Amino acid sequence: MRETVIVGAVRTPVGKRNGGLADQHAADLSALVLNELLERTGVDPEVVDDVVWGCVSQVGDQSSNIGRYAVLAAGWPETIPGTTVNRACGSSQQALDFAVQAVMSGQQDVVVAGGVEVMSRVPLGSARATGMPYGPKALARYDGFGFNQGISAEMIARQWNLSRSRLDEYSARSHELAAAAQDAGAFTDQVVPVFTEAGVVTEDEGIRRGTTPEKLAGLKPAFTDDGVIHAGNSSQISDGAAALLVMTAENAVALGLTPLARYRAGAVTGADPKLMLTGPIPATAKVLHKAGIDLSEVGVFEVNEAFAPVPLAWLADTGADEAKLNPLGGAIALGHPLGASGAVLMTRMIHHMRDNGIRYGLQTMCEGGGTANATVVELLP
Repeated sequence: MRETVIVGAVRTPVGKRNGGLADQHAADLSALVLNELLERTGVDPEVVDDVVWGCVSQVGDQSSNIGRYAVLAAGWPETIPGTTVNRACGSSQQALDFAVQAVMSGQQDVVVAGGVEVMSRVPLGSARATGMPYGPKALARYDGFGFNQGISAEMIARQWNLSRSRLDEYSARSHELAAAAQDAGAFTDQVVPVFTEAGVVTEDEGIRRGTTPEKLAGLKPAFTDDGVIHAGNSSQISDGAAALLVMTAENAVALGLTPLARYRAGAVTGADPKLMLTGPIPATAKVLHKAGIDLSEVGVFEVNEAFAPVPLAWLADTGADEAKLNPLGGAIALGHPLGASGAVLMTRMIHHMRDNGIRYGLQTMCEGGGTANATVVELLP
């Protein structure tokens, strides 16, 4: 197995629904980060063997293999292929895993991984607008449950005894940390500005400064009348794209590049599809075993904030240090552009590791249907 490293990581700002990125086509937004990735690393697109691109709602603007059309929109040589991956919210994290696997195995040498989602133009659920999602046999197996993530989040809150106040306190923390990180310039070096007809977007748009548990307490439950899940403790509908450049350590030396991080281990697992969002718990145990490290050795955890109960249940079961959990805020404040989120989180985490001298980082993502990805990366001296 060849040592595989990430030598570049870049993302757009994450735009809020109908915000600054709403007029951007997914292919063009993808092209922006593809070209910025090569501009920052100085790599010629001719050396790229493949582009593996995550996208969840592959209809409308995002149909017809958006990964390939991102390459063409970027103006790269027609000889460079592209493919599109859908593992729900973990699509671009899975894209990274596929890219790493190709490079580690020797099948390819230089691969770009990333993803995109412009939810303002392709709304959540667009891919389920026709036909029969899930199929009759899967629905019958689970008594016609319907696989609703909001209901799953409610079930997790009940099972882990997470009160409305605890969820809202955590959600306010997300906004507070994200605002502090933005003010400190923690995101500046990883973000490429997006020029639009209305102006330029340079910062993540979803942060609501001054959010408090008391303010969140006034929001109505979204899924059940007596529930605890609402818009303020759920991830935001968002637009964005991100890209990572993966190659062997040997190639990095040959190209004169300084790796950002070494890919240490990756894992994917399935869990109860009714609870659905608990997969990061077993995925974390699995990836730590594969990496050969202990939870206590990890200096930062990115656990996607699809809903506040997800990282809190993960925290309760793993016993991790809460101070290391989503230290720059998460999707509750910064947004969740589905197909891009895995690459966005990895970009954010790697830059945070380098800024703070953190050796190991662990990222995990809950996904529709009860799957989850987990990835460990290691900072290189």
